[in-house]
Amino acid sequence: MNKKTTWIVAVITTILIIAIAGITYMFLRSEKEKKELVQNFELDKKDLENEYTGFAKQYDELKFITSNDSLSTLLTEEQAKVQRLLEELRSVKATNASEIRRLKKELALLRKVMIGYVNQIDSLNKLNKELTTENIAVKEKYKNATQQISSLSEEKQNLHNKVALAAQLDATNISLLAKNKKGKQAKKVKDITKLQIGFTIVKNITAETGNKTIYIRITKPDNDVLTKNGGGTFSYENRALTYSIKKYIEYTGEEQAVTVFWDVEEFLYAGSYGIDIFADGTLIGSKKFTLE
Repeated sequence: MNKKTTWIVAVITTILIIAIAGITYMFLRSEKEKKELVQNFELDKKDLENEYTGFAKQYDELKFITSNDSLSTLLTEEQAKVQRLLEELRSVKATNASEIRRLKKELALLRKVMIGYVNQIDSLNKLNKELTTENIAVKEKYKNATQQISSLSEEKQNLHNKVALAAQLDATNISLLAKNKKGKQAKKVKDITKLQIGFTIVKNITAETGNKTIYIRITKPDNDVLTKNGGGTFSYENRALTYSIKKYIEYTGEEQAVTVFWDVEEFLYAGSYGIDIFADGTLIGSKKFTLE
């Protein structure tokens, strides 16, 4: 191969290399521009989704500030339409320019509709405010009248409560005597075989006389109630309470001493014990005692 031929081959090779490099550069540049364009489409679609989502939330706010049932129904229907278009948008590819344009037009129409609803709600709220202002005088008169009636009812109720309170029984002089098996006072809690509880029902001429059921609750230091065979219950403030001892008496309205006994069959330990006495659904006496 002579020098001239070699030179020609070299020139052609160089030209081919340059051409390939140029084509490669143009291809890579085109791919980059295409990628950037797709990214821009994605951003536009994301912005559109955010606008649709914002519209759906605004309809919630509009429904919250209106009390008109018919208008609330229309707002709910329009919100459902927004939600449906949002779902369509999410299923559309960002590069589908025709669908994106259509959904943008739909959004513009939705914006006009919402402005109409906002103006309608403002008008209704303004009208309601005017009606409220006009009714203030009437409401004030009604308020004054009801306050007078309420005051009379309250006075009547207070009088009734005072009478009811005065008619309640009252247990005083509550005592607790711990006895051993010999019937004498036990010095230590481990020696106790019987508890003697005494109290006085005071004189009350306003209380209802006749047969009364007295319930006594004995509580241990851990607030557990002493009971026999699971124990019975009585009603107090709309709940059932377990009692330790039930005692029937015939109340005459005069002062009356009552004594009850508890046979100790369970383990007792040192600490603070409580005696609560109930009658007619009311706590009539309570006292704490310490057993050592």
